[in-house]
Formats: sequence, C-alpha cells, structure tokens
Amino acid sequence: MRSYQIHRRRSASKIAGVLVAIMVSSLHVAAALATTVQMDIESFAFGTPELTVAPGTTVVWINRDEAPHTITSGYHELNSGALDTDDRYRFTFEKAGDYPYFCTLHPQMTGVVHVVDKR
Repeated sequence: MRSYQIHRRRSASKIAGVLVAIMVSSLHVAAALATTVQMDIESFAFGTPELTVAPGTTVVWINRDEAPHTITSGYHELNSGALDTDDRYRFTFEKAGDYPYFCTLHPQMTGVVHVVDKR
C-alpha cells in the first residue's frame, strides 16, 4: 500500500512539473507575440524615423515636446489627433507592409513603420 502511495505522489509530481513547463513555455510564446515598442517624440522629431517590427507589434508614441504633434498616415490607418505633452498614441500593426506617417502640424516630421513577417 505504501509503495502505491509513493508511486502515485511521484507521478503527480511529474505531471505538475510538466504542466508548469508547458505554462512557462506558453507565457514565453505569448510574450514573443505581444511586443510593444515605445517611440518618443522629442525636439520635433520621431525617435526612430524608420522602425521595423513583426506583425502584432504595438507601437506607442509619446510626445515629450512642449508643442503638440500628430501621428497621421495618408491611408487613415494612423490618426492620433493632436497629442499634447506626455500624451500617448498606440497602434497595433497586424499586417505586413510599410506604414509611412507624418505630423500634420509639422509636416517635416516623418517616419515609417516596416512590418515584416519573418516566419
């Protein structure tokens, strides 16, 4: 009887270990799929004017200037409206492609997000 209980406990312990490994692995996959990139706007410029990301990446623009700025694209995918100091705008890029954008208040401010599927 005692041998059976010990075997049962060992089996339960092995199963629990496998389940923990699966959960940790799943969390790593979810973290890899759900990436967020921060882009500061400072000195009338986008921090990284040309950015390459994978599909599913969320880019968060933060206005660090005293002047308002926008993140706007000609195709209407990106349309932040005016962002005051420390305001944020986030957009998740689901599809591969190039997403050029600019600030409507300061048209010399331009950038592009390249979304590349690396599978």
